[in-house]
Parts: sequence; structure tokens; C-alpha cells
Amino acid sequence: MPSLEDAPVELINRASERETLTGFLQAIRAGEGRALVLSGDAGLGKTALLNDMAAKARGFRVLRVSGMQSEMELAFAGLHQLCSPLSEQVEALPKPQQLALRTAFGLAEGPPPARFMVGMAVLSLLAEVSRERPLLCLADDLHWLDRASAQALGFVARRLGADPIGIVFGTRTPTDEVAGVRELRLDGLAAQHAHELLAAALTGPLDTRVRDQIVAETRGNPLALLELPRTMSREELAGGFGFPGTAPLSGRIEESFARQLDALPGDTRLLICLASAEPSGDAKLIWQAAGLLGISHVAARPAMESGLADFGQRISFRHPLLRRAAYRSATVEQRRAVHRALAESTDPVTDPDRRAWHRAQSTDGPDEEAAADLERSASRAQARGGPNAAAAFLEQAAALTVDSARRADHMLAAAQANLQAGSYDRALELLAIVRAEPLTELQSARADLLQGNIAFASGLGNDGPPLLLKAAKRLEPLDLDLARETYLNAWMASMFAGDLAIGGSLADVSQAARGLPVSAHPDEAELVLDALARVIVDGPAAAAPVLRRAVAAIVDASLTPDEVLRWGWFAHAAAVGSWDFANWRFLLERELKVLRTVGAFDLMPIVLAALGTVTTWSGEFAASAAMFAEAETVCEVTGAPAAIFGPTMLACLRGDEEKAVPLIHSMIADAEVTGQGMSITYANWVAAVLYNGLGRYGEALTAAVASSESSSDLFIALWSLPELVEAATRTGAVGLAEEALARLAESTSAGGTDVGLGLEARSRALLSGGDVAEQHYLEAIDRLGRTTLRPELGRAHLLYGEWLRRDNRRVDARHQLKIAHAMFADLGMRAFAERARRELLATGERVRQSAVKSESTFTAQETLIVRLASDGLTNSEIGAQLFLSARTVEWHLRNVFGKLGITSRRQLATALHQNGDLLDR
Repeated sequence: MPSLEDAPVELINRASERETLTGFLQAIRAGEGRALVLSGDAGLGKTALLNDMAAKARGFRVLRVSGMQSEMELAFAGLHQLCSPLSEQVEALPKPQQLALRTAFGLAEGPPPARFMVGMAVLSLLAEVSRERPLLCLADDLHWLDRASAQALGFVARRLGADPIGIVFGTRTPTDEVAGVRELRLDGLAAQHAHELLAAALTGPLDTRVRDQIVAETRGNPLALLELPRTMSREELAGGFGFPGTAPLSGRIEESFARQLDALPGDTRLLICLASAEPSGDAKLIWQAAGLLGISHVAARPAMESGLADFGQRISFRHPLLRRAAYRSATVEQRRAVHRALAESTDPVTDPDRRAWHRAQSTDGPDEEAAADLERSASRAQARGGPNAAAAFLEQAAALTVDSARRADHMLAAAQANLQAGSYDRALELLAIVRAEPLTELQSARADLLQGNIAFASGLGNDGPPLLLKAAKRLEPLDLDLARETYLNAWMASMFAGDLAIGGSLADVSQAARGLPVSAHPDEAELVLDALARVIVDGPAAAAPVLRRAVAAIVDASLTPDEVLRWGWFAHAAAVGSWDFANWRFLLERELKVLRTVGAFDLMPIVLAALGTVTTWSGEFAASAAMFAEAETVCEVTGAPAAIFGPTMLACLRGDEEKAVPLIHSMIADAEVTGQGMSITYANWVAAVLYNGLGRYGEALTAAVASSESSSDLFIALWSLPELVEAATRTGAVGLAEEALARLAESTSAGGTDVGLGLEARSRALLSGGDVAEQHYLEAIDRLGRTTLRPELGRAHLLYGEWLRRDNRRVDARHQLKIAHAMFADLGMRAFAERARRELLATGERVRQSAVKSESTFTAQETLIVRLASDGLTNSEIGAQLFLSARTVEWHLRNVFGKLGITSRRQLATALHQNGDLLDR
């Protein structure tokens, strides 16, 4: 029969793909960072192309990692394999990144590193290495790489900039971890080239019809063309394969490998099974385990002679599918035996997790000791920032646990780990499984809590509040502290859901929370919960003292980073509820600093959006645009949907109708789908600001009414009331204006801050006349002048000037309108500036229309980088904050320097003072 020679070294065809990969290498040599996903079915030649690429990467440093199916549950196993040759360069990284990487690899103890901090550490490490020469990283079998490693490498791939680094992933189907990375899809060889490969592999003649059938059934798959004929008899080759066309090709290839393995002696098959179960390829470990199984070195010869495996210094297989076939073709008893031998041979001190995993696979029934080992491995995985691995260990521990209560605890912990990892579907699957178990009341309540947290975390939608409220009520008699924390989460979930909440409204949550027992010495969490609940149940006046006490306690407390992260967001709500914008901003800035320090990037976008709101409201448009750019960067890195709250508000205050209106409509449409009622309230509020600025008071009134009535318990609804009063008085809807003022005054009087009282005074002036109106306008200007809200101060001057003109006091009106126009022009608030200009024209004053400051000519990222550089941050520090390498930051700065006409940082301060685009004054 025809026989196969060794697989040819030269690739058959693939000219187009090789040309693409050659161009990829050339771009890296030129100093560009590039990433690529090479995808295609098993056997299409991905590994061969990666090998070809490595051979052509002359002058490069080449690092490689291959995903191992049996290592998928070991957090950062693949990343450790890739980075282990770079251990000396780790010392050059910033200390937080060093710690994150060493903790992830189990080489140091510390808090669990955020997965994005690990990714940033890898980016910095690769950038450091690429300073010497271009770097090429090849990650084969991405679909079998542990998820923590895949996430880190996907993070790096999306952040490559001006560093000569290339990352190529080989995978059957692109995974979520590499979303956004350019893909090169492989198909089977064309018929001509498939015939050529088959002919090169066969030494004897082959019937033309059989050859065509083989090519057709393999669909030009190179590995299938090479491997399948190996096990075919002369009769089978004469008659074609005859395989069912519906069989998956990779399965048919594995079947071919399995038949080749069946031809080997028994000891050799067991040795190959042993090697397939330990993907590290550690020859010493495998031979030690082989000795326990009574296998001698002689057993390796048949496997090596047939070319199936290499038993050298590192044990490897001819193809990953061969490793899989070797493991799957063994009996269950053989697999347990090899895992038992590997567990006994693995050092419990240096590699306890791998030992625990092998031991778990060796059991044939419940094993409490093995489950306890897995539980400890889960704790270590969590400490390394590998929640996916922790979940896998805990699920396996549950399977080995006899006691139903402990089994349920393991499953609940696994669901929690999946929640932390963002694997919401798997977390829900585990909850469904655990609910079928006999649960204690506490376990059942924890399950409710988890389900609510999953619903809230997966979209801030409207199904989380009732679940969290139910969990909080069940926890009250079981764990009061956890119940309070759950009520706070329920309150926040209800705030986001607003009127779209399906049960569990703010009123429901607040009423239930007010029924909790009061501690003699309440901590910050209890104070904040009591304050927020009182606002909704008892009203602003009754809640005001408690709100102020809660805010003061949070502001003055020496909180740990963990406490800042746990209670910070709720403290913001308390500050906003009392119109205490100064402390609101302080709390946001403190939390953002902690988030950056600990690398909790998942929470950063929402904090940046909130801080951007108060910063925009202060008229610091360049600063807020930089914050929104940073939030977008974080969302791009984390894969979270980018919020458009801030950019929408910014466009509305600037009076940019063309940009603002689509954003408003998008916010409302998205909110209706996701159930985030707060977004609708916010969108209508800023729409009212936009239309009041444009002088289209009817549209402003419609938007303001919608905002004030939608989710009326929300603080944002109160923000829309000054807009409603202004629009209503301009359209003659005095009754609506008076009702809005009464609601506003109830809240602002209770808060007692200059922000709230200033907005109240300005609104009250619109509904007054004569000296009373003037006194209110002057009070508004005085109070708002003591705040940071320059746009609101400018609007007070504008409304006062409009009132003075209508009272025929033109000289006084010009003075107020000039102040307003100058402020709006300086801030870049085009619509309000134009409104002030028209009023000035009506007084007889001539004002040029082109006086308004235009938007920056710099990109948002350039603005952000320059602001950070002007604060004294180094390129490395800026890069760590923005997920860029230091070299990429340097590249952006050079672009900015060119636009500013300078050549170095020394000239930056002077240039910034001359250019108002980059820094707010």
C-alpha cells in the first residue's frame, strides 16, 4: 500500500497568508506594535505558519506559549510559560506591576491582583524587552489557554502602540479574550495544492478518483491529508475513505491518531497517556511517575520511532490533537492511574495546585481530603487574581464532597468566583444546580444575593433590585451586617433602574431598610444606609441631619482602600442628596485614586463618569473630556460597554446640538432595552439644559418635565427642576414652575449648601418681580460665585441681565450680560453665549459672534496625556494609568509637541499657558 514519508518541511502554497505574515514582521521591524489572530479548523496549518514565521523573524526575540487542555484551569499557567524566560527583566517594572505579576505566578504573597494590572505588567515587561530588539510572541492553541492568561494577552494585544512587539494567536475560533484583534482566517488548500501535498506524502501510486475523493472529504485540510492515510489499508485507499460526511474533521483526525496509538505496545500506550496527562512536558516528573507505574525507558522507543512523540529533555507530541487522542483513547482506569502517579510525583510544596488537580482526577468517588486540597487551591487562585481557576477548583471540590452542606458551600463559592470573573452565565448555571440541593436558610439567602448581584453586575438593569431586596430581607435574622450591605446594593440597583425597576423600587428598599435595628455605635455603612433610606421615606428635611452626619463620617474617616471601595459609591449618593458638591467631588477623587492604586479597573468607568459630571458642571470641559477619554480607554480594555453620560452632558453644555441629540436618543433607547431608568432621567435633564441654552423653551420644558417625573425619587430628577422652572416661566406655564420650585426648595433648603440655595434663589427670582426678584438674583450670584459651578453662575448673570433689560435698565443689563457672555465664551458654551450675545444686541451693544472658544484641536487622549505630563508624571506612570507603554506615551507627546511648536517637556508649561485647549483655567 502507499506509505507516508515524514511531513514535508516546506509549506505547500499559503503564499497569501505568508505574505501577510511577512508584512506583519516588517511593520514590527519598523517600530509598530501589531497583533493578529490566525484562526482555522484543526489541522489547517496554523502551527506550521507560526513555525514559518518564527524562522523568518531574524533579529527578533521570539517567545512562545501553547495552550494545554489539561492546564486550562490553572490560572496564569500559559502566561508563566511565556514570561518565564524574562524573569530578570521583571525587576525593571514599577513596584505595583512587579507585585501583580509575581503574585499571579505564585512567587509572592499579596492581595489578589486585578487582571488588568497583570495585563499592564505584561505589557510593560514586553515593552522593556523590546527595547533591545523587536519581540515576537506566538500563542498557539489559544482555545486551550487558561482564561486568565488569555485575558492578559488579549489586553496586551489591544494596547500595542509604538513598541516593536508582535503577538500572533493561533486558534480554531477567536475567543472573547481577543475580541477586536485583527483576524486572518485559514481555509483548506485549493485542490491543486491539496493534490500536491498528498502526492508528496505518498510514495506509491493512487487512483485518481480516490485521490479526488480524499481531497474533497478532507476539504484540503493539510493535517488530514497527511495523517488519515497512515491507518488506511490498501483496500480502503483503493475505495476512498468512506467516512460519513457529517463527522467533524478533527474527530476523524483524532480517530486516525488513535488507530496509530493502538498499534503501539501496551507499556508505550500507557506512557503516552501519562505524558498527555501532564502538559508541562517535565521529563523528570513524567519519568518519576512512570517508575511508580512500572514503566521503563524502553517503552518510549516505539513512540519515538513512529514519530508520535519525542521523549527528550522536554516531552512533546507531534500535534496537539495527538495529545488529546492519547488521553481520550485510554481507559478510565488508566487515566486515574496516571493521575495518581503524577499526584504522588508532584511536589506538594512547590506545586500544590497541580498536585491537587491530579489527585482529584485520580479519584473514583467522593474524597473529602482531595476536596479540601482543591479548596485550598481555590484560595491560592483567588489570591493570584484567577477567579476562573478558583471556580474550577471549587466545582471539582463540590463533586468530591459527600456532605451536602459543604457541597452547597463549594458551589456557592464557585458561583461567586464566576461572578468576579465576569462569567455570568456559568454563575447562573451553578446557582440553578445548587438550588436543587437541600439548603440551609443562610445558603438559600446567599443564593438569592448572588443571583441579584449577577443581575445587577451584568447590566445595571431592572431585574436586580427585587432579587437583592429579597436577599436582604432573608439575611436580616441570619447576618445583620451582610443584610445592611445587601440593602445598600439593592438601593443602588434601584437607583439605576429607576422607574423601570420590576419591583424593588427605591421606596420599597428604603422602607424595608428603615425597619432595621439601630446600633449603639453605627459604622459608616449603617449611617449611609440610614441616611439614604430616610431621604426616600421621610423626605429631605428629616433626612438632612443624617445625610450630613453620614457624609462627614465618610469624609473624615481614615478608611482602608477596601472600605473606600465598599462604601465610597454610597457616600457619593449621600453627598449628592444634600447638594454637597464639594464633598461629592472629594469622595469621587479619593475613590478614583484608590481604584488606580489597587488596579480595580472594572469600577473606574462609573466613577470617572460621575467625576466627569461634576467636573463638566464646573465648566472644566478639557478636564472632563480627558476623564471621559480615560473611561472609554478603560472600557475598551475591560470589554465593558462605554457609558455616554458624560459626553452627552458635555455636548449639551457646549450647545453642540448636532452631537448632543443623537447621544440623547441613544441613551434613552439603550436604557429602555437594558432597564436603566436613571439613564432616561439623565438624558432628559441634559436635553433640557441644551434646549434652554438654545432658547427653545417648549422643547426644554418637555424634557425637564420628563426628567423630573421619571424616577422622581432620584437626585437627578431634582437637578432638572431649575431647568423646568426656567422653561416654564418662558412659556407661560407658571403653575408648573411653582410646583417645581416647591419641590426644589424642599431639597435645597434641607441641604443648606451654596449650590442648592443658589439654584433655588435663581429659580425663585424667575417667579418673582420688582425688588424681590432682584434680591433673589443677587443672592443667586453671590451663592453660586462661592461654588465651582461656573456655568450655573454664568446663567445667573444671564437671567439677571435678561430681567434687567426687560425692566428697561439697559446699562445695568449690559454689565450682567457682558459678564455672562465672557464666561460662556471662555468656557466654550456656544448656545448660552449666543443667547447672551442676542440680549446684548438688544441693549444696543455690538458683540462679535466669533468670540466663543472652539473645541480643542487635540485628540482626547492627547489632551489626557499632556495633562498628566504637566502634573509631573513620567511616561511610565502615564502609561500605567492609560494602559499604554512608555514608548507609546512618548510617541503621543511628540505629536502634541509638534502641534504646539515645542520640542521638549521643559517648554510644556509655557506652551500650555499660551494654549487654552489643553488646560482649564
